[in-house]
Amino acid sequence: MKKVGNILWGIVLIVLGIIIGLNATGITHINIFFRGWWTLIIIIPSIIGLIKNDSKLWSFIWLCIGVVLLLSAQNILSFSLISKLIFPFILVVIGVSLIFKNVAGEKIKEKVKKINNENLENEEYCATFSSQNADYSGQEFKGANLDAVFGSVKLDLYKATISKDQIINASAIFGGIDIIVPEGVNIKVKSTPIFGGVSNKLKREYKENLPTIYINSFCMFGGVEIK
Repeated sequence: MKKVGNILWGIVLIVLGIIIGLNATGITHINIFFRGWWTLIIIIPSIIGLIKNDSKLWSFIWLCIGVVLLLSAQNILSFSLISKLIFPFILVVIGVSLIFKNVAGEKIKEKVKKINNENLENEEYCATFSSQNADYSGQEFKGANLDAVFGSVKLDLYKATISKDQIINASAIFGGIDIIVPEGVNIKVKSTPIFGGVSNKLKREYKENLPTIYINSFCMFGGVEIK
């Protein structure tokens, strides 16, 4: 779904394939199952998340956790020391979250809640091990719920009519969601990323006289792309 993400994951798989191939032919003897190799399951997605996602806080936090676990597995840090650091680490994470939770973020949260309470009959698009394509060309858009679970959803609003503030609730779990928005609207994003994130390619200046599309997203090993 995301070109950058695909490229990064492609590089990871190519490197892994080359190493396995060279080991099989006896040219190299690189042990890919070193002590703590499983921490790469945390570290690699976190690094990719830092590179491709707009929301980087949780990617950084998970990267720190992965690195600490790797150092513990390598006996560089003792497990007893890590257990002592868990509580202060949680306090630091909470503190950082509070610092970055600014007034604008709270306003978006309240607006999202209000619109969801008003729009009880949003169109539903769910793709589970499949794909969905919703095209609103020539139609009025009145909000939508998008769910991609091991699948993909494309919402095309480029030629849609949007007369007032609307909301898109997007959930990407091991899947991807593409949202194509029209000219003449503002975009506001509220994101909860877990090894995933939102990529907003539209860097528009907010204008008071235009309707706003609020994108309320949850991404777990998946992503939402706004373009």
